[in-house]
Amino acid sequence: MQKAKFYTKLENKKVQCLLCPHNCIIANGEIGICNVRKNIKGELYSENYRKTCSLSFDPIEKKPLYHFYPGNIIFSVGSIGCNLKCKFCQNWEISQTKVSDFNYLQNYSPTEIIEKSKQNKNNIGIAFTYNEPTVWYEFMLEIAKESKKIDLKNVVVTNGFINEKPLEELLNFTDAFNIDLKAFNNNFYKQQTEAKLEPVLKNIKAISKKGKHIELTNLIIPTLNDDEKEFREMLKWIANETGQDTVLHLSRYFPNHKMNIPPTPENKLLQLYEIAKEYLNFVYLGNISTSKGQNTYCPNCGELLIKRTGYSTFIKNLNKNGKCKYCKEEVVKLN
Repeated sequence: MQKAKFYTKLENKKVQCLLCPHNCIIANGEIGICNVRKNIKGELYSENYRKTCSLSFDPIEKKPLYHFYPGNIIFSVGSIGCNLKCKFCQNWEISQTKVSDFNYLQNYSPTEIIEKSKQNKNNIGIAFTYNEPTVWYEFMLEIAKESKKIDLKNVVVTNGFINEKPLEELLNFTDAFNIDLKAFNNNFYKQQTEAKLEPVLKNIKAISKKGKHIELTNLIIPTLNDDEKEFREMLKWIANETGQDTVLHLSRYFPNHKMNIPPTPENKLLQLYEIAKEYLNFVYLGNISTSKGQNTYCPNCGELLIKRTGYSTFIKNLNKNGKCKYCKEEVVKLN
């Protein structure tokens, strides 16, 4: 364990965690909503500090990040815990558990993580993923600081539900984010995730304003967040706040955890894909077997720039600076 950052002491040995917008008030001996931050005698500790559940070299497209060093490998690291309670969670075995209940955690120091990341000479950096990485904040930050010293890239795959001060500090050591924008409806967030929409929107804007690479993922769940009018409002917000070049991944939902709604109909996903293309230049489809919504085309001249088959990525007409070879439009991050 490690004493946590971002909390304040209260009376009767209670503490208030200030890491995320839940701002949990935690009594002595209890844990926060994330299941991994515990009050021990009036001090808040990170129980999952240095504890990992998975380490793996992945295609960066798997995060998913399609415009950040496409075709490269990144070292993925993750732990357990999450500050959301999504009824449809695909990783609930690790996100909705406690350190005391999970028997497969391994301990690593930041140096050991960095050394493991160097075992693949093609690795470009470290991706904090699998569970919600912000509840692993102290260890994530230590690793990110060390990795930047040797010019590795730091990627955060997150729900975006974090307070302003922790995010500001994290932004000093991170390069790219994929944020799961689960819906454009606060009632959805409240009922399906036990969280709120507004902090996520605020953080998307803050990350974009800081100049960090950002891609968004929207899991389409039938009857819950697939309303066309609401979907268009989300697209307008993205285009206005972070720009038409913001990458959006539309992902097909399948029943999982506590939700048994049937899978997203393919025709519905394709319909929303066509709508999204009216507002954004780069829209992709995930969790679906189709050639549509996989490749990257220049928004200026229409040339094929990146061809994708599964997680196999083929750079076609990009120069070394990530610009279209034909019209010099800047499209992806390559250096």
